[in-house]
Amino acid sequence: MNGVDDMKAQVIAAASHLLGVFGQDRVEDYFACFTPDATFVFHKLNYRLASIADYRTAWAGWVRDLDLHILGAWSQNQTVDFIAPGVALFTHSVQVKAGTKNGVEHRRERETVVFVRQPDQRWLGVHEHLSQDPNA
Repeated sequence: MNGVDDMKAQVIAAASHLLGVFGQDRVEDYFACFTPDATFVFHKLNYRLASIADYRTAWAGWVRDLDLHILGAWSQNQTVDFIAPGVALFTHSVQVKAGTKNGVEHRRERETVVFVRQPDQRWLGVHEHLSQDPNA
């Protein structure tokens, strides 16, 4: 493998880990995939989450109000683009199965995660943008 292919594989591995722990409802491990100042834009929210702390607060509300728990998550159509040294855009289509007090929901969405390579060589998310899949 060359350097770019190696870095792509590292980003894919980081994204796979992120999605894996999310799909297993391992919320603390999921949050650990992002920097503390990461930002989030979700199509179901009319505001931007400006940090992991904001996301934790929103998540706690969803658990409290909806009894949210993640039952699984699957990814396809993965791409990685490097936009600057140590900065990667990971895009994919994601299917999420979630349980709530209203029953089981199946969501089809598109997602972009901006990963930045950290001094310890880990790739962590600094921004996530989630939108509804127009084909859903």
